[in-house]
Amino acid sequence: MAELRYTIGSRLPKQFKIICSKAQKKSKLMRIEVICTGDEILSGKTINTNFAHISRRLQEVGLPLTWETTVGDDKEELVRAFKLAGDRADAVIVNGGLGPTQDDLSTPIAAEVAGVGLELHEAWLANIEGFYAQRGRVMPPNNRKQAMLPVGAEFIDNPVGTACGFAITIGKGRFFFTPGVPRELRVMLEGQLIPRLTAMSGRESVVYLKRFHSFGQGESRVDAMLQGVEDLAPPGAVKLGFQAHYPQLETKLMVEAPTMAEAQAIVAPVADEVRKRIGNAILCEDDATLEGTILDELAKLGGSIAVAEVGTFGGVGARLAKADDGRGIFQRSAVCSRPADMIHALDLAGETEALAANAATAVRAQTGTTHGLAVVIETSADAAQPPFAMAVATADHVITRTSALVGAAERVRNGGTEMTLDLIRRLLEGKPTDESMDFERAN
Repeated sequence: MAELRYTIGSRLPKQFKIICSKAQKKSKLMRIEVICTGDEILSGKTINTNFAHISRRLQEVGLPLTWETTVGDDKEELVRAFKLAGDRADAVIVNGGLGPTQDDLSTPIAAEVAGVGLELHEAWLANIEGFYAQRGRVMPPNNRKQAMLPVGAEFIDNPVGTACGFAITIGKGRFFFTPGVPRELRVMLEGQLIPRLTAMSGRESVVYLKRFHSFGQGESRVDAMLQGVEDLAPPGAVKLGFQAHYPQLETKLMVEAPTMAEAQAIVAPVADEVRKRIGNAILCEDDATLEGTILDELAKLGGSIAVAEVGTFGGVGARLAKADDGRGIFQRSAVCSRPADMIHALDLAGETEALAANAATAVRAQTGTTHGLAVVIETSADAAQPPFAMAVATADHVITRTSALVGAAERVRNGGTEMTLDLIRRLLEGKPTDESMDFERAN
């Protein structure tokens, strides 16, 4: 099979499709496997978030997986896994084992199974040396190992790390080797692997995924609310799906069409109906986040925010701080474990009855922000958690809300953090702040 190689920093060549066999080009049923390596993954000491991300993203672009294999840092088992995958899959993503240490075995095993030796990739070695030089450090000698690639392998760039990827044919499968660092894997998956796999599949269409992030309505309820929504598009054109990751629910509309413009046109009336039916529970769409939406709304007003929180482990402020990204809209968070500590921190003179409202007012006044946000959660060891309180204070008024969520302490903390952020989101967007939610315990 002909192969095409390209240099560091170059874009994926249009001629890349020459690595695909004619049979693969004609078939949309390309078999894809993922092999995850590492003793820490196999033992369960490290949660395998990389596989979950790979599988989800490939599903979203119309390239579903057929198999997944997890292998420890064992030479014989890696050889066996590579051979088996090469016999049954058209494309194989190998994740992990590209580091500089002795237990990083993916590269030498790939060369052995492919029946080739290793050669130094001079350009990538220079890249690694530059990586360390920019930090005022000298490259450790063992990092040279990361520039050794199987002879004839296709180089795959890693713009955010020292472990480059590579592709090589083993058996009938095209193997794509990626580093195990999640950030590096995600960048390479989007920029390098998905374009290659799409080319291999021979698909002449695009897959468009429209996403809605909501809070307060359970998956079964939203599913019932959206019954028949796909009928607003041509038969079979739009696939409706859900992904629940408490406290949020993600509603997905997937469509495949010849062009992106056509795909978006097909999904548009369905998306409009989803917005109508789910309504105020929609927090944001696509890649937006709840906390990012809040800060964007405050930015439109020239506003700012400070937070006081009890019992959330700082969850509200942490999310706002991360989304703020230096804009200065989020200014401060007072985080306490007990109500008494919050009373002392904000000098509230022992006012416990309306602590959330008083804390929101005080933190706004003390910081000079336009909005103060507070939440007071006290959890117990009992299954029935006590109610908690939230409040938003502005110069003109204070909005308060109390709730009792169903579940153990951690679930209440997570749900309470989300509900607190949703409270100010609703206020900023002019939506009702007192609508009941599925997760709340009935009085």
